[in-house]
Amino acid sequence: MLGKALEGVTVVEMGQAVAAPYCATQLAESGARVIKIERPGGDFARAYDDHLKGASVFFSWLNRGKESVELDIKNPEDSALLHRILDSADVFIQNLAPGAAERAGFGSKELRARNPRLITCDITGYGDGGDYEKMRAYDMLVQAESGLAAISGTPEQPGRCGASVCDLACATNAYAGILKALIARSNTGVGSGLSVSLFDSMTDWVAVYIGAYEATNKVMPRTGFSHGLIAPYGAFQIGDGSSVVLAVQNQREWARLCEIVLRDPQLKDHPNFSDNPARSSNRNELNSLIENVFSQLDRETVVERLREANIAYGIINEISDLPNHPALSRTKLETECGPISIVEPPLKVAGESHNVGRVPVLGARTQEIRKEFGG
Repeated sequence: MLGKALEGVTVVEMGQAVAAPYCATQLAESGARVIKIERPGGDFARAYDDHLKGASVFFSWLNRGKESVELDIKNPEDSALLHRILDSADVFIQNLAPGAAERAGFGSKELRARNPRLITCDITGYGDGGDYEKMRAYDMLVQAESGLAAISGTPEQPGRCGASVCDLACATNAYAGILKALIARSNTGVGSGLSVSLFDSMTDWVAVYIGAYEATNKVMPRTGFSHGLIAPYGAFQIGDGSSVVLAVQNQREWARLCEIVLRDPQLKDHPNFSDNPARSSNRNELNSLIENVFSQLDRETVVERLREANIAYGIINEISDLPNHPALSRTKLETECGPISIVEPPLKVAGESHNVGRVPVLGARTQEIRKEFGG
């Protein structure tokens, strides 16, 4: 079963906020034992919100399925305990402030010297070396530095993506790297030293824009919901106040849009809209024509016509619309405040249900871990 693929693997996470915790959660849901080391008072993400009767939804989402151990690694006894845990662990993940792990005696190279089978994964903001090495890196800052904000906004100004995509992309890269390292270790018996940064993870995602600029010396414009090369492609207002996003990719779709959705068959041969280059050059006029039709219709009618025409579309939902979305899958998560319903993890495995562990109470396993590892 894939949900138990990492059974027998022990992961030590010394993480905070998003990237390291999210990576470790993926490992926990693959069957690994994850021991989360929290500083006195806990991971500061525990205080991000108090929506669960005083507990954090954000922390719960990021840390399900782990064992919480509260340690002060500046204390010699706690430091020695953590070393003993790591001496028998398989994976160590950390995303502390730049240089903090090394200063505390938990540098990756030294840990692997003590335990050659250990796989270490250092998550940083901007990687090792250079002027940015010691800079603090929060998701919003990396969105700005990496160019993501520059390509995500409207023509008038750059914009921040609401989700913490730099953190999550980095965590996913770290997860994939750890799985590769575990496979390699099964052949060699030796662990690996991995490092992944938020900045590298996001510049990988915007690499095509960097490449296009270097090839043409032109910056691809910000287009919001529109597309710089394709029309019609974007968001359109409907008469009832809602909005729909549609994308027409070829001439067959364009003809069906005119005939079935807009109810104007002659429009498909209009010289201003006869092919995609013409439509792109006259997109403002075209967008006005489409919105004029949609303004006289309600959402149900627009969707019915788009489906009949087999035009790719999507509704711009508010977050308040999502709990009742027909495509949304849910699962139950056990928390210290009782069970809650959460969005189900995205990977579905035939014949298996998700291995969603409970959210750890701060320090709940501290005494048991001290006893287990002789602390």
